Amino acid sequence: MTTSGNPQLSKMISEPSGSCEPASKNGSRGSGATAIVMAAGKGTRMKSELPKVLFPVLGRPMIHWVLDALDRTGVDRIMVVVGYRHEDVRRELASRSNVEFVLQEQQLGTGHAVQMCAAGLSEQPDRMDWPVLVVAGDSPLVQSTSLSELLEAYRRGQFDCLLGTLLKDDPYGLGRIIRNNAGQFQRIVEQKDATEDEKLIREVNMSTYVFKQSGLLWALERLSNNNAQGEYYLTDCPALLLQNGYKVDALTALKPCEALSINTIDELARVEDMMKEMGYRCES
Repeated sequence: MTTSGNPQLSKMISEPSGSCEPASKNGSRGSGATAIVMAAGKGTRMKSELPKVLFPVLGRPMIHWVLDALDRTGVDRIMVVVGYRHEDVRRELASRSNVEFVLQEQQLGTGHAVQMCAAGLSEQPDRMDWPVLVVAGDSPLVQSTSLSELLEAYRRGQFDCLLGTLLKDDPYGLGRIIRNNAGQFQRIVEQKDATEDEKLIREVNMSTYVFKQSGLLWALERLSNNNAQGEYYLTDCPALLLQNGYKVDALTALKPCEALSINTIDELARVEDMMKEMGYRCES
């Protein structure tokens, strides 16, 4: 087993990922991609009734930072999956003309959240070969440069699914990327299911994916909730595709700052500190 990435895949990126830098505000040309933003959760550990994606980070609800990164990446369709107190999220994002909302009435897992988008994706059959970028709405440090690199590698490699991963010194609690001896992606194993050897793996899943639309729809139809939680997990889709002959791999395209997501107030404070260090501007 190897903890390093696929060396052939790494060569597809013309420039290596560097340190985190706030992306330029200049928009890029359209990438011909759809983005799905998972933003339905309550965020129980935040100890508040406010939807997690509406917690302010540097004076703005955190989901705006995610949507800004997607805008800079050039995606031309953004589907935001809403659920808990969805009316509040809709009101907050009402001024963003490029956002459409998809309601997840019951929160039955990340796979279920994306399943709610299947009908909307199927409404545009001419985009079946186009990429669908899936990101988390509670990751305001997502970098447009990382997303662009991931999309470029996806296109060059003609993948059905390409995961964006990163190397983390302390990977505790995160899903590990399992590769074969040739460095090719095999599956994701969650912390609770990992062996002692697998827990030593530093490459982790950060809920950032690019799927070919047709492959994503195929996998979503076949997702199972046969697990202890009775939920549908998006993390099952890459392995499901791989097992059925689709082209799947993972690329360590994400930068160190993107390891910081927000599940608690303390984590929110750490993210704000990092954003200040990186030169993000506070909103009054």
